[in-house]
Amino acid sequence: MITGLHHVQLAAPPGSEPVLRDFYSGVLGLAEVPKPPDLARRGGVWFRGPAVELHLGIEDDFRPARKAHPGLLVDDLPGLVTRLGKAGVEARPDGLLPGFRRCYVDDPVGNRIELLEPLTTPTGSAPTAS
Repeated sequence: MITGLHHVQLAAPPGSEPVLRDFYSGVLGLAEVPKPPDLARRGGVWFRGPAVELHLGIEDDFRPARKAHPGLLVDDLPGLVTRLGKAGVEARPDGLLPGFRRCYVDDPVGNRIELLEPLTTPTGSAPTAS
């Protein structure tokens, strides 16, 4: 039985760790997680935030994920979009998912990232992202 999601892994090209750190830690505010020594030798970088963990693994013949993507819940999408814009990252709004404000961005290596903020309903509850 599946009990939860431990992490999502995305691929990245060799040598991209500095720009990934700038984006995932510097802009998105996720904390870098030290990799176990045996895995650290492979390159890449891991990040963690409340209820989310992303692993960026190095792939020699890297191609960015343009369709498959993580959907990250946020608590202030307009504020984050402003911060992204100041960092030179374009946010592409998308209003097609009822109950959520959302947009798409690309990380520095071209992977698609979805950012979602639940809208509260008149009863004060928020929809779930299922």
